[in-house]
Amino acid sequence: MYTIDDKAYPCCTSVTMRFIGGKWKAVILFHLIDGAKRYNELRKIIPTITERTLSLQLKQLEEDDIIDRKVFTEKPPLMVEYTLTDFGKTLLPVLEAITDWGKTAPERSKKIIRN
Repeated sequence: MYTIDDKAYPCCTSVTMRFIGGKWKAVILFHLIDGAKRYNELRKIIPTITERTLSLQLKQLEEDDIIDRKVFTEKPPLMVEYTLTDFGKTLLPVLEAITDWGKTAPERSKKIIRN
C-alpha cells in the first residue's frame, strides 16, 4: 500500500498511473522529452487538447514535480516554458515504452488505422 496526498494506492502500478494516467499527461510529457516547450508550442503540437485541459494538466504535473514551469519576465510579452524535472526524467523509460508500443500497435490490431 502506498499513500500520496493522504490518498491510498494499492500497488506500484496505481502510483505510476497517479502521475501519468489520463488521456493527456503522457502525451504532454512525450513532447517535453526533446527539451523545453512554451505553452503555445504545446497547443500547436497537441491540437486536439483544449486550453483548459492543457492548463490543468500542466498545473498537476508541476504540482507533482514532474515538470518545471519557468516564467521569463525580463521583457514583454511574458513567456512561460515547461521542462521535465529530474524526477520527471525518471519516467523516460516508461514514456519510451508507451511510444514504442503505440508505433507497433497498428500492425497488430485491425482496429487501429494509421493516417
